[in-house]
Amino acid sequence: MFKRASNFIILLLLLVSTFYGGFYFGKRGFNIEIKKNPPKITVINREPKDQEVDFEIFWQVWDSLNKKHIDRPLDAKKLVYGAVSGMVSSVGDEYTSFFTPPLNVVAKSTLNGVYEGIGAELGFKDKQLVIIAPLEGSPAEEEGITPGDKILEIEGASTVGITLSDAVSKIRGTEGTVSTLLIQTGENEPKEYKIVRRKIVSKSVSWKDLGDGIGYIRLARFGDKTIDEWNKAVDELTSQMPNLKGVVLDVRGNPGGYLSASVYIASEFVKSGLVLYEETADGTNVEYRVNREGKLVGKPVVVLVNSGSASASEIVSGALRDRLSAKLVGEKTFGKGTVQGSEEYEDGSSLHVTIAKWLTPKKVWVHKVGLEPDFVVERKEEDVVKGLDLQLDKAKEIIKAQIKS
Repeated sequence: MFKRASNFIILLLLLVSTFYGGFYFGKRGFNIEIKKNPPKITVINREPKDQEVDFEIFWQVWDSLNKKHIDRPLDAKKLVYGAVSGMVSSVGDEYTSFFTPPLNVVAKSTLNGVYEGIGAELGFKDKQLVIIAPLEGSPAEEEGITPGDKILEIEGASTVGITLSDAVSKIRGTEGTVSTLLIQTGENEPKEYKIVRRKIVSKSVSWKDLGDGIGYIRLARFGDKTIDEWNKAVDELTSQMPNLKGVVLDVRGNPGGYLSASVYIASEFVKSGLVLYEETADGTNVEYRVNREGKLVGKPVVVLVNSGSASASEIVSGALRDRLSAKLVGEKTFGKGTVQGSEEYEDGSSLHVTIAKWLTPKKVWVHKVGLEPDFVVERKEEDVVKGLDLQLDKAKEIIKAQIKS
C-alpha cells in the first residue's frame, strides 16, 4: 500500500445513539425528522450516478436493531463502522480494507516499526488467511512461525470469511496478553500456538561487511522511516567499505509497504529508466522511473527472497532483475501485484482500496504467482538451528563470480 492524495468525498452516515422519531431514506437521498433531544447531525445528500441505489433496507434494519435488540441501546458508531466494513468486504478484494481508528493507528505504527502484538504481517493466499512474514525479533518468529503458515483459527473462531482488518484486530493486543492461534504449516497437522504479545521496536534497514569487498543490506520493510534509514546505511556502507565491489540485498520476510520507497531504493542501483508500470482500471499505464542518482549504480547486486517477500519487495526484486539482470536467490516470492491507495478520514479511520496493478519493467504481473528465483535454495529449519544460511552463501558465491568476471 502507499500514501496517495485523495479528492474523495466522505459520506458520513448518521452517528446517532438512538432514533427519536421517524425517517425516510429511499432511492434519492433522505429526509429525517428528529422529534426531541436532537443530536448534532450533518446530512450530505448525494445522488448516485448511473445507478439506482435503494437505502431503505439499511434504515429498516437500523431502526429494528435500535428498537428491538435485547442489548439496546446499541453503540451507533460500532453499527456504522460495521456497515462500512461490510460494504468494503462485499467488493470481494482481500486487499481492499476499512480500518477503524484504533486499527488505523496499529497499521501505521507497524510501518513505523513500533507496535504491540505478536509481530507478523498478515495476508491472503487463495482466500486463506496466512502469515506473509514474521517480523525480525518478534514473538511470532521466536515461536517458529514461518512465511506461508495458514491461520485456521483465532481465539477458537474460524478464519473462513474473515477480513484483513478483523484479523488484525483480533490478533493485535496489549503487551503481556496472549494470542491463541491454530496454525497449519504446509500439509502438517494444525498446531495451537499461544503467543505472548509484546512491544516491538525494529529498524527497517541494517548492513554489515561480508568480507571480500561484499556488502550486505538487510531491508525489513518499506515504511515511513525506511528512506532515511536506507540513506544512513548506504552512507555508512560506502564510507566504511571503500573497497566495496558488490552488494547482497536481503528482502526475505519483507512484506512490503510504500510504493514510493520501493522506487527510491531501486534507484540506488539502476542508473536510469523504468522501475515499474502501474496499470489502472481504464487500462492506462503509468511509468515509474528512476528518480535520483544512486550511490550503488554499477555495483553487482544479488537479491535474497523467500515466500515472505511481498509487494514492494517484489517491485524492487523485479526491477533489479529486469533492468540489471540481477540474480534472485532463495525461494519463490509471495505474489502481491496490486497497489492500494490509502485515504484517511477526519475520525481517524482509513480506507485502503485497490486502485491499480503493478508490473515489472518487462511487464510481468506477479499477482498470486510470485517471482521465481534464478537459484532456488531452501532454508530448512535444521539449518537455521545450526546457524547456517545457505541462501546467503549462494548469494556470496554469485557476487564473487561476478566481481572476478
